[in-house]
Formats: sequence, C-alpha cells, structure tokens
Amino acid sequence: MSVDNVTFESLNLHPLILRAIEESGYTNATPIQAQAIPEVMAGHDLMASAQTGTGKTAAFSLPALNLLATPHASKSRGPRILVLVPTRELAAQVNEAARKYGKFIRARTVSIVGGMPYPLQNKLLSQPLDILVATPGRLLDHMERGRIDMSRLQMLILDEADRMLDMGFMPDVERICASLPAERQTLLFSATLDGNIGRIAHQILRNPKTIQIATQTEKHENIEQRLHFVDDMTHKNKLLEHLLIAPEVNQVIVFTSTKRHADLLAEDLYAAGHKTAALHGDMTQGARNRTLTKLRHGDVKVLVATDVAARGIDVAGITHVINYDLPKFAEDYVHRIGRTGRAGNTGIAISFASNMDRHQVRKIEQFTGQRLEASVIAGFEPKRAAPRNDGPSRSGRPGERSGRPSNSRPGDRSSRPANSSFGDRASRPNGDRANDRSFGDRSSRPANTSFGDRVASDRAPSGYPGNNTGFKPRSQDGNANSRPGASRPEGNRSFAGRNEGSRDGNRNSRPEGNRGGDKLAGPKGNDGVRVARRPRNFA
Repeated sequence: MSVDNVTFESLNLHPLILRAIEESGYTNATPIQAQAIPEVMAGHDLMASAQTGTGKTAAFSLPALNLLATPHASKSRGPRILVLVPTRELAAQVNEAARKYGKFIRARTVSIVGGMPYPLQNKLLSQPLDILVATPGRLLDHMERGRIDMSRLQMLILDEADRMLDMGFMPDVERICASLPAERQTLLFSATLDGNIGRIAHQILRNPKTIQIATQTEKHENIEQRLHFVDDMTHKNKLLEHLLIAPEVNQVIVFTSTKRHADLLAEDLYAAGHKTAALHGDMTQGARNRTLTKLRHGDVKVLVATDVAARGIDVAGITHVINYDLPKFAEDYVHRIGRTGRAGNTGIAISFASNMDRHQVRKIEQFTGQRLEASVIAGFEPKRAAPRNDGPSRSGRPGERSGRPSNSRPGDRSSRPANSSFGDRASRPNGDRANDRSFGDRSSRPANTSFGDRVASDRAPSGYPGNNTGFKPRSQDGNANSRPGASRPEGNRSFAGRNEGSRDGNRNSRPEGNRGGDKLAGPKGNDGVRVARRPRNFA
C-alpha cells in the first residue's frame, strides 16, 4: 500500500490511542509507521530499518499499546511488553512515548536502567506493570535474582539493535531471549540490517517481515553538512565561539570524544557566557534526566556531550550539531547529526577536522557515500591549506570501521597561550545573557574582564539552573592537577573525587556536601556559591 498521507485513523488503532495521538498533534503516519503498524497488529515478527528521526519509536509503541487495550487472561504482575534499548536516554524516550500515547488506556510503564538505585527498582518491579523498558545488563541482573515474572510476556522489542551489538550487549540479549516465553511476537528495529544484525535477527525472530524505509547511509536531505579544517585548539575554539554566537543558533549539541573533555569544554563555555551543560556516561541517571529536562525547556542552549547522547535525544529546538571531535566510528557520525533536522525540520551539522583527521573524514565519506565539502568562514581561515578531497573512495567498504581515533587530543591544552581566554574573547558577549535571572546578574563584572583574568571577587552565579555541586575551586597556586575533574557524578568514587595525580583517593579537598549534580559548568565553594578560579591555560 502507499505510505503517503496515511492517517492514523486508517490503521485501526484503538479509539483511546487515537485520542492520545490527536492530543499530541499528529494526524498522518510517517512511512515507517504506515508500514510497520499493520504488520505488527497482524501478529507478524518484524525486522525494520529506517533513518534516525523518522518516528521509529511510535512505529512499535503504538501497536504495542493497541495490544494492551485488550485485557490479558493472566493476572500476574509481570510485563506484557518488553522493550530492550542500549542507553538510558533512549529508555527515557521510549518510556515517555509509551506514557504519552497510552495515558487513556492507563498503560503502566516502568523503566529499569543502570544508575538507578536498586531499592527503587525493586519497588517498581513489585507492582503490576504492562510495559517494561530496560537496558540488557540491568534487566538480566534482575531476572537472575528472580524479581521479574515473564510468564505473560506477549511482545519483545529490540530498539537500536545495531547499537546494542556495537556496545557488546548481544550476549546478554540472547540470554534474555532464551528465558522468555517461546510464544511471543518479536520486533527488531535497527539503523542497518546488514552483517551480524541480520544473523542475530534470524536467530531470535520467526519468519519475520522486513521493512527498510531508508538505509543508514542515505543522505540527510534536510540537514546541511559542513566541514571546517582547523590548525590547532586555539583556532578550533575561536571558530566554535563564532558559531555559537550566531543569531540563527537556537540550541546546539557539541560532541566531544571523551567524558573529561566534555566537562572541561562545558566549563569554559559557561565562563564565556553560554547556558551550558555536560552530558556523559559518568553522570548519574538523575543528573542526566535533569540535564535533558533543562534542554527540552530551553534552560540549556549548548549541550556538550559524548556519544552517549548520539541516540535517544529528541528535542525539536536543536538547530545545530557540532562535531568538536570527530567520532571514532564512522557510523556514529550519522547518529550524531541525526539529533537535528528531526520530524521534517531542517538542521545544520558542522564538523571540525585537522589535517591529521583526513583519514577519519574519508571513512565517514565512505560510510555515508557522500562527500563532505570543506567550508571557510572569513576571518577564520586555516593557515594550512585543506587537504585535497576527492570524495568517497570506491575501494573502501561502506560501514567499515576506522580503528584510528581522531588525532586531535582533546585533553591536551599545552598549546594554549598562558593568559588566553576561551576563543580570545575580550569581554562577555552583550545581549540578554548578562540580565538572565537564571544565571545571575553579572553586570558588576568589568567590561574588559575575560576568562583567565578573573579577580577574586568575581563569582560565578549561584543560581545556575540545576547545578547542585558543579566544579570545585582550584588550588591557590593554579595547579590544574589539584582540580578533581570537571565535576563529580553522584556516587562515583573512581575518578572525580580524587586528585588527578593521586592514587590514594584522598577526598579531603572535596567541599562538604558535594555529592554530584547536573554536570553544569562552573566551580562552587562549600556554601554552594561558585567561587573564582585561578587563570589556567586553554588550548
């Protein structure tokens, strides 16, 4: 059947589900929804592939909720629908969609992921539930402890199966599948159905229907992709600052290669006047949820993240994605830029690369089958000529991984001039940032005071949204090694709480009460008020 202009009413969904869809403002189904929903409602196993941002979550959550509209004969407390996802952010997205579309049929949804306290999870699992959204490792842990009854399970959904394979979750997934009832319906959604994904799918699915709307390598028609070559870290930071203050930028995700660099860059961007937050895997689930909530509400304009945010973030206001560091694997590039230009909107994806990154650029071009055109901004031209780019090599295989990470070492700040500021900015940018009540009034700061020239009385605002702990003040001699990481996640005792050069885990320098937070940039003292830091180098 044609997938153009298919309405949800024509898909024979339950009236209460249609009512929730209508309240959400949707009328027509996307191509993946129009093809997948009838097959699932007919009881078939399904293998589906579609480009990110095309509505895959609703494609499986709507028919799953339609199944729940009919009461089950068994009265056990176990779930009827199990959704396995690779990341916490994706679990939150699926959980939110299930609650939004299932609110009138009163579907009971529970999310079980790593980072949540076990007592809370045990309490949630002891109550009756209909939909269980979980990451494989934590679910397997609870199943082995006998805390989940899977006797009435009717549908298993594997979302982002290719990512679970990349992260090494497939052995856990196979063990989970072996423990589930044999009479079940299984759905697999993945960005690609090639290679090992196809082999695994045929092991756990029975005579599946296959739907392939668009391949992962297909061009993002609504995303403008740019490539900027940079000379060094100073050049990169000046270019980043120029891009962030552009009037067309609404919200932006800046991707870095490491968790530590995400914290450091978020701190420097905050000091430069941007509403900034960090997001990475060392943060507790509560801190990550609060950060994403602020992003959705517009309280955070610049999110500095690792690849943990490359999937599972669906925020309509994200207009730009900036690859501050190129991804290690070419396929992650597709998921990074897919955070913008979602649901028919347009977006801009910008990548920074040095001459030493040319091989990684070539891998990305091979994987996407699309040439990345080098762009130059007047006043920010690279000193070195950009390497000649003849487009994707035909000798390379699409999807081939690069075993070589970006050669630009994000944590190396040795090339920064001693007293330089972020992007060599002479003063805080004008505009409404100075009067932003959420970020404190900085009007008392001298006009020409830049990052690196802050005086002892210049305190960062204590009202920075959601930051309960932030960064600790540096030692009086300005030694960067005394600074315990960019921020300490709740309960993490492995790194952020000790000095970088220390092996004894000494926590005496940690301000009392600092138990983590939202990973927002800027140091705080023991009283919860941010304090000034000594100048430090930033490359």
